[in-house]
Amino acid sequence: MEIFFATNLGIATVIIILVVSLLRLGIKVVPQSEVYVIERFGKYARTLNAGLSLIIPILDRVAHKVSVLERQLDEQRISVITKDNVEVTLEARVFFRVTEAARSVYRIRNVNDALITASSSIVRSAAGKLELDELQSSREAMNQEIAHNLHSAAEVWGIEITRTEITDVIVDEATKEAQRQQLNAERKRRATIAEAEGDKRSIELKAEAELFKAQKEAEAVKVSADAEAYAIRVSAEAEAEQTRLIADAIAKNGLPAIEFEVAKRQVDAVNALASSESSKTLILPTDVTGVIGAASTLIEAMGEKKGK
Repeated sequence: MEIFFATNLGIATVIIILVVSLLRLGIKVVPQSEVYVIERFGKYARTLNAGLSLIIPILDRVAHKVSVLERQLDEQRISVITKDNVEVTLEARVFFRVTEAARSVYRIRNVNDALITASSSIVRSAAGKLELDELQSSREAMNQEIAHNLHSAAEVWGIEITRTEITDVIVDEATKEAQRQQLNAERKRRATIAEAEGDKRSIELKAEAELFKAQKEAEAVKVSADAEAYAIRVSAEAEAEQTRLIADAIAKNGLPAIEFEVAKRQVDAVNALASSESSKTLILPTDVTGVIGAASTLIEAMGEKKGK
């Protein structure tokens, strides 16, 4: 009886140990940063995501533990030839993460090597479309193009390309010297253009000043001409009025008025001669006194007529 009991106890212990072992084999706790690829009889069965999962012991096994964290390839130095036939070296980095673990382990043997090969080809193709100056100033656009093309190539491996970075553009000393010479030439060209534009602007301003001066002089001449014309017109109107008054006087008084006007003009002429600074001696004809007397007689006659 004791032997039977001991035997049963041993069998139960073995069964318990076996059950515990099977449970341990069937329960899988997957960490957040990984996924497990499960195979059944050597064939892909399913993928276990983070958390607690159960598998069938003996039939199923964890074939691969794949990290889903973002990672980066080692820095690559890629020799490229630009559109203007300049050989440069690009330093590039590729960042990626696994999105489909089964593809990453069953479609490709070494993901890193595959990405390095694909990225080298795509970087050379993208850089070959640009000239050296564009290559140095258009890194962001080239990074986007490389990431897009590399993502299309890596998608079949269950890989997502998160970003790519061209960290540096390395040129040899000969190319650097050529760039310096080109930069100096460009600076001289810009300085020459700036100087020429300054001279052009100076000439334009000088011409505008001369034009403005000519316009103002023309306006001054016009104003002077208008004033002179106005003076002539006023003088002419005054003479016309004087002539009209003389004509009226002649019409009313007849010959005495004519003689008075002639005498007045003779007296004015004598007065002008006498007041001249260049005149030292003035000789008058004998009939001048007669003219003055006739003027006095005419004035008296006109006064009598007015009195009547």
